[in-house]
Amino acid sequence: MKLFAAELATETNTFSPAPTGLAAFAENGIYRGDASRMAPEGIGLMLSTLRGLAEADGNSLVESVCAVAQPAGPTLRAVYERFRDEILTDLRAAMPVDAVQLFLHGAMVADGYDDCEGDLLARVREVVGPGVPVGAELDLHCHFTELMRASADIIIAYKEYPHVDAVPRCVELYGLLVRMHRGEIRPVTAVFDCRMVGLWHTTKEPMKSFVRRMQELEMQQDVLSVSFGHGFPWGDVADSGAKVWAIADADESLAQKVARQLGDEIWAMRLSTQIPALSVDEALEQACASSDGCCVLADVADNAGGGAPGDSTFILKRMIELKVGHAAVGVIFDPGAVQLCVDAGEGAVIDLRIGGKQGVTSGDPLDLRVAVRAIRTQHEQTMFGARSPLGTAVWLEVLSAGVQDLHLVVATMRSQVFSPDAFSGLGLDALSKRLVVVKSTQHFYAAFATHAKQVLYVSTPGAISPNFKSIPYAKRKANYWPRVDDPHVSEAGLGCC
Repeated sequence: MKLFAAELATETNTFSPAPTGLAAFAENGIYRGDASRMAPEGIGLMLSTLRGLAEADGNSLVESVCAVAQPAGPTLRAVYERFRDEILTDLRAAMPVDAVQLFLHGAMVADGYDDCEGDLLARVREVVGPGVPVGAELDLHCHFTELMRASADIIIAYKEYPHVDAVPRCVELYGLLVRMHRGEIRPVTAVFDCRMVGLWHTTKEPMKSFVRRMQELEMQQDVLSVSFGHGFPWGDVADSGAKVWAIADADESLAQKVARQLGDEIWAMRLSTQIPALSVDEALEQACASSDGCCVLADVADNAGGGAPGDSTFILKRMIELKVGHAAVGVIFDPGAVQLCVDAGEGAVIDLRIGGKQGVTSGDPLDLRVAVRAIRTQHEQTMFGARSPLGTAVWLEVLSAGVQDLHLVVATMRSQVFSPDAFSGLGLDALSKRLVVVKSTQHFYAAFATHAKQVLYVSTPGAISPNFKSIPYAKRKANYWPRVDDPHVSEAGLGCC
């Protein structure tokens, strides 16, 4: 069996003013045919996993482009088309192939393309024809479109948020493509539109049990796969929003039944799955009231993983005003500040302007006197078994404003926090502090929660507000919950915002 594979992924915040260009992909490395060997612990992890599966079965793998960018604004048209056309050129050169497995995000938007994944899958289908199995693995924060469904035989999304199950989903998709190639299964897909916009943490009930129910349904005869695509709230495209899809073996009615069942369950528990976000003062008050243990505050509105700038100062400014110390804050994106620290060197004490540089959602820059405790070039953090780059990073201790034991991690690459080693890799034991502020929405949870006395989610005037009722959509219809009490009975719609 000859398998063709590629990876092209970014999550697009269509409200972000920062375009995603070639440099955004180059930060993580752009690989052409060798990511599985050159970056098996980085962005090549999925392709490396697939190569191992294929070679263990005596199958061959033709590997094409691997390019991943940090979420930001729409991708430049020329950049998307360049990567897409490289993949298609490689596919044509590899023909004939027995199956295609693509690693995509599902919420990539480029100038002129609201559905990059659907466009790519449709063109792949044109090349391979109707008889070759085509599969895609998506992030669960995807926009599941009809063009995707019509162009691919099997689409599987992660089940977990944080996304700790990307590798198992790769294994699952590969196994189904092999079975389809052998003629053992004939997948059909049914979709249920939940008409909801939101975030669902699978680390808590009732979502933990919901994930188990999805897995239990997959054990039923003729149910091949079940996915719940949460959607990406800050992507203004017609198909955004939560959707459930089920894949059955040659039984469309079964697929429809399963998708509808799970969609109804998600709708029924909509109130119990909401994630409360505290104000900055509320969160700091709760954290300071704790006499022992570490409290983790998630700066959800400044999550670079959702396209935010990563340099907002709202929480840090309030901590300084209230003299909240014994704390660590990171990772702040500020290449200029890092360069000044590098120039000064480890051990230096300097006056430094930090953060607040990208726009109104970044807040005001803060002028602080700091000690440069550590500098690391090519700093990294652990990300679900892989390594995620942070560029050059510095550990700073704040010496001004009368705050005791307040530490910052500042880096040259914009990224959310995934793991405590974003701090400890610089020598900063953040978990020994009373308070840790992480710029992340939920991906931090897997690595931090077991060490934290409590985890609090904080809302600020940042770039990815969790107020889903008021997202200023222009392309996505306003007929969704929580903006509408019951969009399922107001099917006629309310037009566009």
